[in-house]
Amino acid sequence: MNYSKLPADPATLILGIVALVFGFAGCCCYGIFAIIPLIIAIIGLVSANKSLKEFANNPEAYTPQTRSNVSTGKVINIIAIVFNGIIVLIFIGALIFYGTMISSGFLDEFKNFEDFEDFETEEIYEYENDSIFSDTEYDDTEVIIDTIDVERLKDTFEEDQ
Repeated sequence: MNYSKLPADPATLILGIVALVFGFAGCCCYGIFAIIPLIIAIIGLVSANKSLKEFANNPEAYTPQTRSNVSTGKVINIIAIVFNGIIVLIFIGALIFYGTMISSGFLDEFKNFEDFEDFETEEIYEYENDSIFSDTEYDDTEVIIDTIDVERLKDTFEEDQ
């Protein structure tokens, strides 16, 4: 008797393995590319199901080994769909979480450090008009002093008075 292979015999195994490998690589990219292996795994699962239905209709025409290969490919594709689906859901959840944080203005404090710099320069300008700086000539350049130096200047100013 002349046996043949199912149409999706090597394809389902290859698509399942490729989907798993790209899925693990998609984890490194924060799940951005996890949709591609998810689609590949779905294509592999549909192909495996069609071949298994064809085997069920005419089992004498195909070898048992080819059915085993397609069944293994089907399992690998199911695992790839679950794995990549979880990665896609986590990625979508992260997008929603950070999107709401950005749109609500929660991260504005981290974006604008100007308020913090203005606070330090107000302290510096306050001391520039005092007697500590009266002996030194200043041009229009801005004086940058750390907060620790501002505290030290406060102590020396209080000692002088």
